[in-house]
Amino acid sequence: MDGELFPRSRTEVAPGAVHVPDWLDARAQRTLLDACRAWARPPAGLRTVRTPGGGTMSARQVCLGWHWYPYGYARTVVDGDGAPVKPFPAGLGELGRRAVTDALGTDAAPAGSAYDIALINFYDGDARMGMHRDSDEDSDAPVVSLSLGDTCVFRFGNPRTRTRPYTDVELRSGDLFVFGGPSRSAYHGVPRVHAGTAPPELGLTGRLNITLRVSGRSPDAVTIMGDSPS
Repeated sequence: MDGELFPRSRTEVAPGAVHVPDWLDARAQRTLLDACRAWARPPAGLRTVRTPGGGTMSARQVCLGWHWYPYGYARTVVDGDGAPVKPFPAGLGELGRRAVTDALGTDAAPAGSAYDIALINFYDGDARMGMHRDSDEDSDAPVVSLSLGDTCVFRFGNPRTRTRPYTDVELRSGDLFVFGGPSRSAYHGVPRVHAGTAPPELGLTGRLNITLRVSGRSPDAVTIMGDSPS
């Protein structure tokens, strides 16, 4: 935000977990938002995620490359319309590698075009995400998280428990958060979204979170099973 009394700066929240404010400029945010709107259209579009216990996640989701469902990955929307998952764009893989390099350094970036999963979550003002770990992948490559739209409180914890210690970080539109290394399996969640805080020029009501991951699996693999939500 221009003209802030205390400008935000790059922060290492935990070992291997780095917040980079304003990483995406206004043009890049708009381009990514337009792409998200196209990906959200059916088939294999934005859906409500239902948990095995019969509940629903308040954040709605669309997947690229691999389709995530509780608690694994498939090539089709097995808990929705059954359509093949939309392909993972090469440009997102390049964006993921650049994000890791900028946040953690060149040595932390996975080799080649390894990023092959995008989970895109849409939060309205009432949506939340409980504390969880991203542990359904067969890779320990860093997770890349990009924010568009409304500001949220992002709670970043530790690998051992859903409870304290944790740090609350304010993520605004255009912010980057990367976590890998000793923080790759840390619990994290979104306890609050500040409705109506998106940049007016973006034209988005709500918050979009684009999470990029490395599956660690062959493109010919059918399913990846895990034990934690996205």
